[in-house]
Amino acid sequence: MSMEYIKTKDNILTSIIIRRDFRPAETTFVTSPDLAQQVGFVVYPAGGVIKRHIHKNVDRQNISSSEALIVREGKLEIDIYDQNKNLLATRELQAGDFVLMVSGGHGFRVLEAAILLEIKLGPYAGASDKELF
Repeated sequence: MSMEYIKTKDNILTSIIIRRDFRPAETTFVTSPDLAQQVGFVVYPAGGVIKRHIHKNVDRQNISSSEALIVREGKLEIDIYDQNKNLLATRELQAGDFVLMVSGGHGFRVLEAAILLEIKLGPYAGASDKELF
């Protein structure tokens, strides 16, 4: 499976896993427009042009902290939990895989030494940013 949407029994999205072999033929956004982070693949042919641009400042309000990880090297397991801390799924991630954690909780076990590229809204608020369970 190249892409997986992990949801609670109430159909609430918790995570999206995109495997390294996912190759869309055309521009494809994998998140819905209502999520704080937008994730998509933008596909251009050779010789294509992305016009010069500046991103305008737009006032946005977010109350949640979604987080994205790209596994650059190594292998790990992710446990995905719902908002009530119930385990929903365990998946193995390896180099090239991507996971967007939208809601609920998560934890990891590193199976092989890993380098992870983490993407999230900042700044990091330290201990007040997380609830360990």
